[in-house]
Amino acid sequence: MLRQLHVKNFALIDDAAAEFEPGLNVLTGETGAGKSILIDALGAALGQRAGAEVIRKGAESAYVELVFTTEDASQERLQALEVEAEDNTLIISRRLFPGRNVYRINDETVTAARVRAVTECLLDIHGQHEHQSLLKSSKQLEILDSFAGNDALLLKARCADAYHRYIKAEEVLAAFTLSEEERLRRADFLDYEIGEIRDAAVKPGEKDQLTEEFKRLSHGEKIERAVGAALTELAEPVSDALIRAARQLSAVLEYDPSLQSLADQLATIEDLTDSLKRDADAYLQDNAYDAARLNEIANRLDLIHRLESKYGDLSGKGEEILAKRLEERQKLTDYYDSRTKAVKARETAFNALSEACAALTSLRKKAIPSLEKEIVNGLHELNFLSIDFRIDLMDTHEPGAGGRDRAEFLISLNPGSDPAALAKVASGGELSRIMLAIKTILADKDEIPSVIFDEIDTGISGRTAQMVGRKLKEISRYRQVLLITHLPQIAALADTHFGIEKWTDGQKTYTGIRRLDEPGSIAEIARLLGGDNITDSVIDAAKEMKKAPLR
Repeated sequence: MLRQLHVKNFALIDDAAAEFEPGLNVLTGETGAGKSILIDALGAALGQRAGAEVIRKGAESAYVELVFTTEDASQERLQALEVEAEDNTLIISRRLFPGRNVYRINDETVTAARVRAVTECLLDIHGQHEHQSLLKSSKQLEILDSFAGNDALLLKARCADAYHRYIKAEEVLAAFTLSEEERLRRADFLDYEIGEIRDAAVKPGEKDQLTEEFKRLSHGEKIERAVGAALTELAEPVSDALIRAARQLSAVLEYDPSLQSLADQLATIEDLTDSLKRDADAYLQDNAYDAARLNEIANRLDLIHRLESKYGDLSGKGEEILAKRLEERQKLTDYYDSRTKAVKARETAFNALSEACAALTSLRKKAIPSLEKEIVNGLHELNFLSIDFRIDLMDTHEPGAGGRDRAEFLISLNPGSDPAALAKVASGGELSRIMLAIKTILADKDEIPSVIFDEIDTGISGRTAQMVGRKLKEISRYRQVLLITHLPQIAALADTHFGIEKWTDGQKTYTGIRRLDEPGSIAEIARLLGGDNITDSVIDAAKEMKKAPLR
């Protein structure tokens, strides 16, 4: 469940923190005090959209942090997402900068999508307008499946797997589009390509070798002249200066043996000159300019370049390119056998999908009478006096990942009227109560440990408000509930009561959250009852509401 909320520099909030408890946590405050800002901040930490406009004026960034304690069911779902909660504690935070955001889970930087995936296991936000989703068939089917429980979950997973297998089989079969004429033409073309690649017999690295040789031969005459000129220079006798130098050193070696090194170097120069002459002469003999060979190389390179413009790097990947062509050719040979197998695979996949969808439909139909009865009972408890509620399950004839059904909730709020679609009958306030009844029914089935209701009581009062309060209290027996309300009847039921306050220092406006003790809670309920006119009788009424047992 959600244990702590910490918000800094978010809209009107400078620095606010709250510690929530199990059961029913109620948040109340004056209109405009900033109750919705807290919900927006919490939603921002959960990965919902929030732009730079939420950063408090004068601050560089905004920050929201949520601390959760996890239970066994949540732990299993988190482990499936490869998230570890140390000591059953999970910390999720978001820092908002202009133009960028930083999300963290237990100090590990993550993406917004990752945060959403993780927090979906921990928290369910029921916003002011979520009841409008009840008008969608997909939502109605989702409610039916949730009521059907784990069996529906397993069958939906089976349907999804069968559907993906069927789609894959469809894609494989869709690839078989060739007529016999096209198949034969493609086979002939591949035979030609395979023959051309084989006849060329391009060896690995051949293009680079030939390119290097072509470069040398195409400049052969220039090279030959240069080497010949060097040889002519080397043919000149060693200079008289070197000879005289050698003689001078030889004459005095007996007096200073250390001069032997200089004498040896002079001798080495003479030997090196002779060696250079021999090597240059050998180069000219072995690399004589060959115009015929140059032409042969040019033609071979032209062939390789032409083929590579068609097939790719034959000199580097020739075997791979040929193997691919041979594989394509074999597929054309086996074309009709492969197509027959693909048809059979699609048929098998479709039958498996149909069976999974049929099993899911059967389960849904079995669950409908019980869900209808529980919703009717729940609506009676929420002051709907005359209710006829039905669920129609229709065959879409198009099996998919979620089965082949379409659900429609039908309701009549007046005796003698035939049930009709919710959109045609129920007002916004009625939809809100219907959603609350459904949430209560699913409360002990849902594994998400915390739920937030943002002013679900809008548009109701009196006895209906009391009944809504009882429903919320009932949900809080199974799950932690955080509730923003403006009704004293509901606020009086709080296990933990928080006040949302707004104030100004003359220059800036601030919003904060404060946990209320018993006197503070009574004072807040009195404000909800009497507005600015809080008399002793109003305070007494608030005390009575706090003491009054649920009936």
